Amino acid sequence: MKKTLLELVQSILSDMDSEPVNSISDSIEAEQIASVIEDTYFNFVSSREIPEHRRLIKITALSDNTKPTHFKYVGRQLYWIRYNIDENSQTNYREIKYMDPGSFATRNLDTSNVTTVYDASASTNLLILNDRMPSLYTSFDDEHIVMDAFKSSVESTLQTTKTQAYGIVTPTFSLSDTFEPDIDEDLIPYLLAEAKSACFSLFKSGSDPKVEQSARRLKSFVTTGLYRTKQENVRNNYGR
Repeated sequence: MKKTLLELVQSILSDMDSEPVNSISDSIEAEQIASVIEDTYFNFVSSREIPEHRRLIKITALSDNTKPTHFKYVGRQLYWIRYNIDENSQTNYREIKYMDPGSFATRNLDTSNVTTVYDASASTNLLILNDRMPSLYTSFDDEHIVMDAFKSSVESTLQTTKTQAYGIVTPTFSLSDTFEPDIDEDLIPYLLAEAKSACFSLFKSGSDPKVEQSARRLKSFVTTGLYRTKQENVRNNYGR
């Protein structure tokens, strides 16, 4: 079952034969352990794709007439982006295909229907179609998304509300008693074991063999048991 941050801290304090607490703020040691759990949590989620952190999200438009097709990345990674291309307040999402930056910057366009804009980071001229809805996007700095077109007769800039994306969001962590780490309950034992191992090393001048054994055993599960729906094995394709 899920555990609160206080419960995780209390478990580690107990195994370390330390003074029990009723709140993280009751002792400096409890606060230190909570901080170790936070570091362990982010080390864990940043090195793996955690299914719980996948979301349908909206990317953020700059809403700037000088950059009508620019957006800010939201989340850690995007799998796909769609844009509502309907012109009559209905819903008709088109998938916006990714194009590499070099091809995007050098594509041939009819100059009679383009708007010249500056890239957000390098102030480099980009040609953006102004007579149709977008179909392509790229990123030159891994912070901004640039789409290839907007229809100026419909909207002066592309809009956040018309986007639909799917990707991995960056979770938050609160150093409060009732906070529950945003991972599946099956992963809580691994988080606890790793945090416990770090605490023994930092505060007890050495590791506990049993704790280390538990962490190693749980790590093997984490690599295979992340998804509730069984995933097919992915085989590498070494041919062309």
